[in-house]
Amino acid sequence: MYYLNYFFIFSIFGHLLETILSKKSGILYGYWTPVYGFGCLLILYIHKLLDKFFKKHNIKKYKPFILFVSSAIFLSLIELIGGILIKKIFGFDMWNYNKMLFNIGKYISLETTLIWGTSSIILIYILKPIIDNYIFFIPKFITYLLIILFFIDSFFTIIYKA
Repeated sequence: MYYLNYFFIFSIFGHLLETILSKKSGILYGYWTPVYGFGCLLILYIHKLLDKFFKKHNIKKYKPFILFVSSAIFLSLIELIGGILIKKIFGFDMWNYNKMLFNIGKYISLETTLIWGTSSIILIYILKPIIDNYIFFIPKFITYLLIILFFIDSFFTIIYKA
């Protein structure tokens, strides 16, 4: 439930953030953008792996830097794969970074890669300690309801938009 709740919290938060910044977010009907949920889970996983590695070798000095770099790279890969899949499945570009100074094709850019790295630091060192104080209070039936709604939303999105 812990990771599912993180997925939904950040899918909804990502949708809200993108809606505020760019007036559009995601392809699903519901108020969530799952790429942010998957990105959050990836950051949590990277952090867990780094914790094990740094505890085993008894070093912590470079952990934030390695978290920043690895998250930036892997989140950019998620963004690239997501952009390609949306184009292949739905036939349009959800975003295009060709006008950005340091674009790497239309789906990723150095500017957004730096945002993903910074976001991973904010998530792990600022948001996670706060969220962890409350996430276990989310009733299981809410998580189950969100799972059902998410799958229904995904099903109808594929049926009607693909």
